[in-house]
Amino acid sequence: MDEQKPPATRVESDMHVDLAGKLSYGAYLNLDQLLAAQRPVTQEHDEVAFIVIHHVQELWLKLVAHELGLAIASIRRDDLPPAFKALARVTRIQEQLIRAWDVLSTMTPADYLAFRDALGPASGFQSYQYRLVEFRLGAKDAKMLLPHRHHAEHHDLLAKALAEPSVYDEALRLLARRGFPVPAEVLTRDVSQPYVGNAAVRGIWLSIYRDAQKHFDLYELAEELVDMEDWFQQWRFRHMKTVERIIGFKRGTGGSSGVAFLKTALERSFFPELWELRTEL
Repeated sequence: MDEQKPPATRVESDMHVDLAGKLSYGAYLNLDQLLAAQRPVTQEHDEVAFIVIHHVQELWLKLVAHELGLAIASIRRDDLPPAFKALARVTRIQEQLIRAWDVLSTMTPADYLAFRDALGPASGFQSYQYRLVEFRLGAKDAKMLLPHRHHAEHHDLLAKALAEPSVYDEALRLLARRGFPVPAEVLTRDVSQPYVGNAAVRGIWLSIYRDAQKHFDLYELAEELVDMEDWFQQWRFRHMKTVERIIGFKRGTGGSSGVAFLKTALERSFFPELWELRTEL
């Protein structure tokens, strides 16, 4: 006699319903469009990996920019808990961005050179989302708008971010609202220009660190910013070493100096006083 099959659970039966006209997993995520976006220009096997890795990084960069927007807005309205959550999420995303270089580094120089020439002038240097992240972190440079002149929407987005206060500008304005003597030249500076360290600002942060219990939310904000920059610099370093590993010191496809250019980024800090004060504690 055949064994009687147990009745299907509600969850199992729901898995087999007709989804026509309903929101499915694939439709919600627009998977057909997403998975059709990987379009190699050569027949080389490794080009697919190269495209997928960069697509993944662009998706993470989109989320980083999204979270930084929330952090900036929250600091501006003196509502720090949402900013802390957003900045913590950014650092977790940065871990994933760093691991992406581990995957790309499985590509040998011969693998990459097999399709590199077909990329023409296309380069990660032209990523508008990466530039948006840098602008929101405070790495302002109007020249970085130039590669986006051909795309009005991207150019306008970056021009707007260039002219707006960065996350650190908003943090310094918060210090002033809390009664700390932030110099007027810092508060009224042209925020489209890169931030330059200030001794008086360093002294303010130093006083906050020396009395962290009294100013704990500001102390926590400072440490969230340091944590974020720490991870960002690790990402930059892995980027530089991965490029060096694959193409050595050749020029980048977009015309940059390649590894030499990437090394200069490691020397620049978004929040200089937060690093300098550690020597004086």
